[in-house]
Amino acid sequence: MVSSGIEFGSVDWVLNHLAEDKSSSVLKAALMDMPAADVANLLESMPPGQRRDLWELIPPEHEGEILTWLHDEARSSIINDMDEQELVAAADSMEVSDLAFVLEELPKDQTDLILESLDMDRRLRLEKVLSYEEGTVGRLMTTDVMAVRPDVSVAVVLRWLRRHETLPPHTDALMVTSDEGRFLGKVAMNTLLLSSPEQLISDVMSGDSEVIRAQASEQEVTTLFNRRDLMSMAVVDDQHQLLGRITLDDIVEAIRSDADDKVMKSAGLDQEEDLFSPVIPSAKRRGVWLGINLITVFAAAWVIGQFEEALGQIVALAVLMPVVASMGGIAGSQTLTLAIRGLALNQIASSNTRWLLTKELAVGMLNGTVWALVVAVVAWFWFNDIGLSVVIAVALVFNLLAAAVSGILVPLTLKKLGIDPALSGAVILTTVTDIIGFLSFLGLATLFLL
Repeated sequence: MVSSGIEFGSVDWVLNHLAEDKSSSVLKAALMDMPAADVANLLESMPPGQRRDLWELIPPEHEGEILTWLHDEARSSIINDMDEQELVAAADSMEVSDLAFVLEELPKDQTDLILESLDMDRRLRLEKVLSYEEGTVGRLMTTDVMAVRPDVSVAVVLRWLRRHETLPPHTDALMVTSDEGRFLGKVAMNTLLLSSPEQLISDVMSGDSEVIRAQASEQEVTTLFNRRDLMSMAVVDDQHQLLGRITLDDIVEAIRSDADDKVMKSAGLDQEEDLFSPVIPSAKRRGVWLGINLITVFAAAWVIGQFEEALGQIVALAVLMPVVASMGGIAGSQTLTLAIRGLALNQIASSNTRWLLTKELAVGMLNGTVWALVVAVVAWFWFNDIGLSVVIAVALVFNLLAAAVSGILVPLTLKKLGIDPALSGAVILTTVTDIIGFLSFLGLATLFLL
């Protein structure tokens, strides 16, 4: 459906309706039919004034789910305009794992208000989730779990299920626990439906089901889901007591969040930064990254400055100089990307680092030799100087070898130092390839051409 050439439900469509009528019934109806993630995206696509107007049109029963989809800064800007009753109602409709995530970003007075409003069972579950460190399975898990005992029949379990109006989202299996709450296995819903009513749960359950500790990292559980094609997994403590479950939608959300985080960090930005946040905070955040980049640029410029005499005598050096640095930067970024991916998937260990480094050096040598010959031929046709052609060819090989080494060692070193390679790996690598590229090219030219 389109309206005046503008797509129905798009940012322009919504803004036009808000401008015409802030209490638009058409807009209210559209918001009720839209998925929570889409509404959150609309809110994040609007300046503060229009964002507040749109929020006023959202049905109260949908507010909690929409808040969980918003990034921190956008969520805070909305929560600050909510009254206490509205905030408590929104929190009450959230899943425990989502509420734990939201509470961490709220001021203490708002957090206390929400905690006091919760019933005892929900509060205890929330406090249990909050007791785990951020980035662990305990924070990611869903505590809404349906568990049965192994000594009851399929018929009894089916009757019990029918008494529920709804099941927890993404329930593909029922967990099986002992009387003490110890995890024993799980029974898939399709198995339950197809089994004979007289059979016991112990006869139809899978006792070798995958489990993961609550203290494990999100990265570990993501890898398990990816390797073993899982739909859900039980979360247990050190005594094998069932704490909750991880479902595929939790994993998808963790992957999406991690990908967003890496993309933003690679540019020196915060994943949670609001596109329409105030000017001063945005300038401060980005200014830090610009300052770091400026330092690296000056380092490369200083190297170039040491060869001012050579550049003054041979103009061709200034023309060809970017070629060496750029080729090294591209080659290094390829290796860096593979290394960061390998670290994320736990594919790089101390036992295979040397082999990987040797392999990347061989790739760098091969590509360096091939493209050095190409560049040398181009330089010879361009400037008709065989010496210059040889110098740039040798410098290119040196820089591609340096790029290969840096692409492996930089992320490994950063990880050992506890720094995310995705955050600063590219900056360090570019600095290394620029400096080595300029140094090798201009240094060799100074030695052999002057």
